[in-house]
Amino acid sequence: MTRIRVAALADLPAERGVRVAVAGHRVALFRLGEDVYAIGDECSHAEASLAEGEVFDDEVECPRHGSAFDLRTGAPSTLPATKPVPVYGVSITDGDVFLTIEEGEAP
Repeated sequence: MTRIRVAALADLPAERGVRVAVAGHRVALFRLGEDVYAIGDECSHAEASLAEGEVFDDEVECPRHGSAFDLRTGAPSTLPATKPVPVYGVSITDGDVFLTIEEGEAP
């Protein structure tokens, strides 16, 4: 398990995505209030960047075809996507956001 600093909490915009590259993974970070969620940045349906999608409650909508993904679980809640995207562990320490990447976890 690897813990990597990816951003300062204050630098993440509210209710918008930010794309980061971490240990070979494309990750979309979303700040909702003081909580941060991290999911795979690539839509499981059509390779669009989820960081560019709109956030509604606890979901992000893919900008290409409109599939929505739960920011907590990565599960799609609307078609055309049927497969979940990866979810990454997030922790916040002293105002810094860290991701946890499991060893052997495929990007």
